[in-house]
This record gives sequence, C-alpha cells and structure tokens, in this order.
Amino acid sequence: MTTRFRQPLEPAFFDGVQERVRARLVEEGFDALLTDQTEDVAYLTGFFHHPSERPVAVWLGADGRCVLMTPELERENALRQDARAEIVSYAEFPGIEAPFASLARAVDRVGGGDRMRVGFTTQMTNERQTAAMSQLPDAVFTATTLVTRARYRKAPEEIALHREAARVTDVMLEAGVDFLRAAIEAGGELPSESELASHVTGTGVRTMYAEHDDVIVVSPLAGGLVYAGANSAFPHGLPSGYRLRDGDTFMLSLGCAVGGRFVEGERTFVLGTPTTEQRLYHDTIRRAQEIGGAAIRPGAECRQANATCLSVIEEAGLGHYIRHRQGHGIGLGMHEPPWLEAGDATPLEPGMVVSNEPGIYIPGHAGYRISDSMLVTETGSEPLTAFPRGLDDCTIAL
Repeated sequence: MTTRFRQPLEPAFFDGVQERVRARLVEEGFDALLTDQTEDVAYLTGFFHHPSERPVAVWLGADGRCVLMTPELERENALRQDARAEIVSYAEFPGIEAPFASLARAVDRVGGGDRMRVGFTTQMTNERQTAAMSQLPDAVFTATTLVTRARYRKAPEEIALHREAARVTDVMLEAGVDFLRAAIEAGGELPSESELASHVTGTGVRTMYAEHDDVIVVSPLAGGLVYAGANSAFPHGLPSGYRLRDGDTFMLSLGCAVGGRFVEGERTFVLGTPTTEQRLYHDTIRRAQEIGGAAIRPGAECRQANATCLSVIEEAGLGHYIRHRQGHGIGLGMHEPPWLEAGDATPLEPGMVVSNEPGIYIPGHAGYRISDSMLVTETGSEPLTAFPRGLDDCTIAL
C-alpha cells in the first residue's frame, strides 16, 4: 500500500518555532509580539484561515504564552486544526465590543501596569494597529520584521513540504505538455491559454487530494499563469481565450502549496520548429538561469546573485528586454523576502528557499522565463523542481 503524504506539521514543530521567535524577542528587547499577518499566524500556530475584515491575530509573549485571537465563527476551525495556542474569540466584527478587547483581557494588560514593549508586524494596517493599541494603552508598540526574518530559514519539516510541492509542480508541467500533445495528435483545434491553465490547475489539485491526507487549503492551492505569443511578453499576463498556433512561444508558469508551503516552476516552450531568434532568446535565458543558480549559495548577498544572473542577459546584448529581478524568497507566501534584487544585501543562508527566474520580454513577440525554486544548502543550492529546461526538451513538435 502506498504511503500517503500528510500535510499538517506536528505540534512539536510549532513549539520549536515559538521558542526560536521568543529568543529573538528577548534579543531585540521586546516583551511580546503581535501579528495579524495570515502567514505569520500559520507559521506560529499552525492555524490557516482566509483573511477577511474580521481580525485574526497572534500574541506571542516572552513569558511563554501564545494567544490566538479569532472571531467566534473561526474558533472551531482553529480547534479542528489543533492550533498551538490559547484561543480567545470575539463575537463579531465590527462588534458591540471591539475585537482586540478579547485579546487585551487574555494578556491581562487593560488599564495600568508596567509598560510592555510590543513588536508588531510591519505588514499590519494602520486600522489594525490603531484597534490593537487602543485596547493596550500602557504598551509601547514598535514595528518589527522579527517574524519575517525568522521565516527565512526553513526547518527540515518545512523543506519536506517544499519538496513535495515541487514534485506536484513537475506533475503539473508534465500534464500541460501532455494535454497539448494529445490535442495535436487528435488533429483538432489546439487548446487556449485558459484551457491549458484550467487543466494544469485541476491536475495539481487532484494530485494532492488523491495522494495527501489533511490537505491545507491556501490561495492559490495550485495553478499559475499560462500565456502564449505576444501575451507572454507581459511578465504577469493573464490567461486568455487565445488558442495556441504553430510557431508560438508559450509559458507554463506554475506552482502549488503543500502544507501551506509554496513552490513555483516555470518553463518556456516553442510550438513547432524554433527560429534562430527563438533559440537565441531561450538559450540566453537558460544560460542566465544556470549561472544564476550557481550564484545562489550560502554567504552570497542577494544582490550579488541577482547581478551575476542578469549580467548574462546583458552581455548577450538583450539587457533592454529585462523587466524584473532574478527572484524572491518563497515559503508560506509565494512571494516573500529576501529579494534577489540589486537593492537587497541580505546574505543567503542554508535553509532558505528562493526563486531563480530570469526572464526577457520582447514586445509584440513573446516572453522567455525559466524558474526553479532553489533550496540553499551548506555548499551551494539545489533546484527543487526537475522538469527539463533546455529548448530541445521544451520544443513541442507539430
């Protein structure tokens, strides 16, 4: 019998996370941390939810307490997910009583008392900050990226989730190619961008539900961008009703989340016989991605890896087609720090997962981008996605 993959992490993982974050709290002079960032909540407690106007927040105290504040309608969801925290809830939003009053009562800091030093996530909106601060008038609040930085390096349990997400992403890429080849063999009309997108998304979701237990649903669970011809010259172009045709360059820019941990894998294909121009563009990006991948290693600054990667494109005389950086961090968010970009001096460390996705975009013709999610190791880095990258493997014959 095939062993099924279980997505949720064990309670011990969250105990370890909270212990590490508390150590940072003390190091940086805080008594407690407050965050309402959806991914932070999941990272600290294991509770996944769909963000809305109803605030959900975590209070992590240096004193050892972890309190999860939810609306009453989410309390059962938090219990069902075995959230690793004390759960307090409020009736409704906006409510007769302010939601953060329930959290303030739980941490025993309404009214007088010592002035706590509370760090709050930099992604908290002004409205949420004001609502929380009004219920904790004796606390001193300071914005901090403490949890964001704690999330940079993935624990072994998280890396296992990323690896499985990469496997499913490769399955999706294979499914997209097979779907197109089947249409070619059938001799009818070729699929549209939107039909391809629907097929690969369905493949990713079906694969998880067929092979995994306790699937953690985040947005997006699986899917991506599928675009062809001139539409692919827009870095984040959306799938349309355009049907693929002979000679098209097209991209499958796909990914999924397993246990809430994301991976992306992108390949650029040519339908039919590649022209000299298409081969030049594709080979250049392939070389940039290969050299850029080697530049992703422990101790290297993000900006250094970015410069090394993009210099390949510039030296090929195609620098005017560059529209974006080499890549970005990946974890509980599809896009998160650190950024492989000229303005980010963050040193890469073992356990980080980042994208390596150089691209060029030729107006009126097409875009060319190859991406792998890279795990930084003790000695360098490794791509988690494995689908072939070269043009010969990414040419679909007609």
